Amino acid sequence: MDIASELHALIGSLSREVGLFGLVVDKAGGSVPEVVHQVATKAEQVWKDYAVEGAVGPDTPSEVEGALSPIDDERAVELLTYLATDDLVFPGAQRRDRTHVHRAAERVVRLLGYHSAWYTNISDLSPGARAWDPVTRHTFDGVVAGTGGNFTVVLLQVGED
Repeated sequence: MDIASELHALIGSLSREVGLFGLVVDKAGGSVPEVVHQVATKAEQVWKDYAVEGAVGPDTPSEVEGALSPIDDERAVELLTYLATDDLVFPGAQRRDRTHVHRAAERVVRLLGYHSAWYTNISDLSPGARAWDPVTRHTFDGVVAGTGGNFTVVLLQVGED
């Protein structure tokens, strides 16, 4: 299996639950903020019936870029696993088998390579202090995006209370 096919399969697996959106693009698909904005726009369209009336959020890739902070590979694996298994709205509610998801997240990070760069909008997920900068118009969102080799990957979870 080539790297592109494997990344598509892995991100598809990680994003198979309700409220999860994933995308893999080659380098020509845009910068990390552009690809995150693309995924956020898709999530907002799909989840428009759940959005709070009048909710606001980033409208441009540059506004999304302001919400993203760099993270290391280890934190990327941790957050990819968290977004694919846990629920941002209901902390402690597990959606999937953590072991399987963790292995898939590790593989995604390995496939992007040693010189990959990773970003998130999540600054804290500790109980009672969860914090992030929004990348969508939804009450809850969490994103992890990485770029390396010839690919950019994004995993986004959205939710409403």
